[in-house]
Amino acid sequence: MPELLTHAKAINAALRRALQERDDTLLFGEDVGKPGGVFGVTKDLQRDFGARRVFDTPISETAMLGSAVGAAMCGLRPIVEIMWIDFSLVAMDQIVNQAANVRYVSAGRLGAPLVIRTQMGALPGSCAQHSQNLEAFFTHVPGLRVGVAATAQDAHDMLLAAVWNDDPVMVIENRGLYHAQAEDVVLGDPVQAAAGARRCREGADLTILSWGAMLYKARAAADELAGQGIHADVLNARWLAPFDWPALLDSVRKTRRLLVVHEANVTGGFGAEICARVQQECFGQLAAPVMRLGAPDARMPAAPHLQEALIPQVPDIVHAAQSMVTR
Repeated sequence: MPELLTHAKAINAALRRALQERDDTLLFGEDVGKPGGVFGVTKDLQRDFGARRVFDTPISETAMLGSAVGAAMCGLRPIVEIMWIDFSLVAMDQIVNQAANVRYVSAGRLGAPLVIRTQMGALPGSCAQHSQNLEAFFTHVPGLRVGVAATAQDAHDMLLAAVWNDDPVMVIENRGLYHAQAEDVVLGDPVQAAAGARRCREGADLTILSWGAMLYKARAAADELAGQGIHADVLNARWLAPFDWPALLDSVRKTRRLLVVHEANVTGGFGAEICARVQQECFGQLAAPVMRLGAPDARMPAAPHLQEALIPQVPDIVHAAQSMVTR
């Protein structure tokens, strides 16, 4: 039976299961131990599993990720929390040049099965160094898996999939969802593969693809469009690397239209990669050019009304979909 859980509690349940079922897991990062995490996600885990397996670190992303790579190469499965994805840039060498390369440079003799838990997205009051959406940076790196959780079920299942995977995996959450409305979450199912999109709504008029917190706006827009007689096929991408191309291409071949919605700024966002591939694979079947919705190329302000003006909202998605279907 499903349980009604917030995102934070769903993630906590996944971490608890990993620590219970795998003696090789460690959980560490800034304030993840006794404080229970700056967002409360790791609450009580140090109490229940001890300070040797769940512990706080100095404020040094390079030290966190460097030690995680070494631990993973020696047979452990560290789960490292980087509070904000913005701070992961401090440790790009450890992520890009080390963790993602271990299997290749050792001719398969070694691996780095570590998990980087982080979060992204703008919230009222968050400044420009705490609000960036950088998922596209990491999808560019061969050897690194990248997932962006949307629903509480995603947040739970994708984290477990990451822990059980033999590659380095970055699982990106959204702090605006941690304590949002609770959702039904099924616990205890078999661990999934770290791959695969999910269809949220069936439709034949256009495909709306999104991930992370923007999925909720995409679904709300699809509800509004349905009242106007426009039926969208809504896909939750979930894993951006590896990306579920068969699911997306099958949907686009059915609807002949694609609208990609993400919170990241448009230039160089992962939506550009998706649109390029769909144009290449489905050009002759498209009834309209593929379209991207994202933030403009500007730093994210802290003021809520200014953030709302930059980040795509439900009316923006509805308007874009209408323009595609009526072409």
